[in-house]
Amino acid sequence: MAKRDYYEVLGVDKNVTPEELKKAYRKLALKYHPDRNPGDKEAEEKFKEAAEAYDVLSNPDKKAKYDQFGHAGLEGAGGFGGQGMSMDDIFSSFGSIFGDLFGGGGGFGFSGFGDARGRGGRPTSRGSNLRIKVKLTLEEIEQGVEKKIKVAKYVPCKSCGGTGARNNSFETCSHCHGTGVVTEVRRSLFGQMQTQSACPYCGGQGRIIKDKCHDCHGDGIVKSDEIITINIPAGVSDGMQLSMRGQGNAAPHGGVAGDLIIQVEEIPHDLFERQDNNLFYNAFVTFAEAAMGASIEIPTLNGKVRVKIEQGTPSGKVIRLKGKGLPDLNGYSRGDLLVSINVWIPKSLTKEEKNILEELNKHPNFQPNPSKQERGFFDKMKDLFN
Repeated sequence: MAKRDYYEVLGVDKNVTPEELKKAYRKLALKYHPDRNPGDKEAEEKFKEAAEAYDVLSNPDKKAKYDQFGHAGLEGAGGFGGQGMSMDDIFSSFGSIFGDLFGGGGGFGFSGFGDARGRGGRPTSRGSNLRIKVKLTLEEIEQGVEKKIKVAKYVPCKSCGGTGARNNSFETCSHCHGTGVVTEVRRSLFGQMQTQSACPYCGGQGRIIKDKCHDCHGDGIVKSDEIITINIPAGVSDGMQLSMRGQGNAAPHGGVAGDLIIQVEEIPHDLFERQDNNLFYNAFVTFAEAAMGASIEIPTLNGKVRVKIEQGTPSGKVIRLKGKGLPDLNGYSRGDLLVSINVWIPKSLTKEEKNILEELNKHPNFQPNPSKQERGFFDKMKDLFN
């Protein structure tokens, strides 16, 4: 079944403010929350659908892509948009929106929003996200590139298998009797509700370490360097962020790993300037070439091409080379290479050169005589970007 429009899902329009968006999402999430609709698969799907819509529309970058390209614009963008959301995704991302309406120490969800769920419904810790910068040349951005990056991060301890316990030495928590959660009954705006939260004695594990691992001191994680392969798609831009789920810091005691957030940093190019997917290049020609016409060589990101300079080309004329720019991130289109022709004027002349120019200057063709057909700079720029 095709995805519904995200604005339709949340009942808002494109001009919605962040506060209005949060309010609309909160209303739907409370309505379809699994604790209020136990066993209702339809309510669970609506709950996930609302969370996915909010994830996209509350993120300026994702919202811009969605507004321009729809659901197709979110493919490969990282995060949840376009890929669906699991309950763990939702419970680890949006807890602060709901306060303590469903208990669980400032969150809501199955026994506490903000914790991922392990087997048996026990809360599972989540590792923190990591952020790195990756520097890319325009050539790498044009083609897409695979990078191998060394990242210092927390990884599961090999000595104890990430459990934190030496020789798997555990005992059942006497406070929660191995369930990992404690239950309380409280009154809320929905009336009397039963809520659950992670057991404070065992941290939601349901068991307590008797003999801690000597290498990780019971945490189940250690600091280490890891080589991560990152596939950067073609068409990214400076400041753009990509996400690799589960490649961040490992979580204590076998929890869910965080994400790796990659920020793109574009290296300035020696020849080209970039604007969106278009590239700009300054080409210099001699007065003779501009006056008589010539064929000149122009560099591109994929080698050199020859461009014909028409007879009488004025300085400042822009030649557009279609499709010689950068690809769109989604692969639907490609930018152009805009070549600005600049007539080279020498700053000093020999006596012989001055005599030649003075003689040429006497001829009528070398006297300024702009015709009415010659349009101004601003008219040319309007044509260029239409």
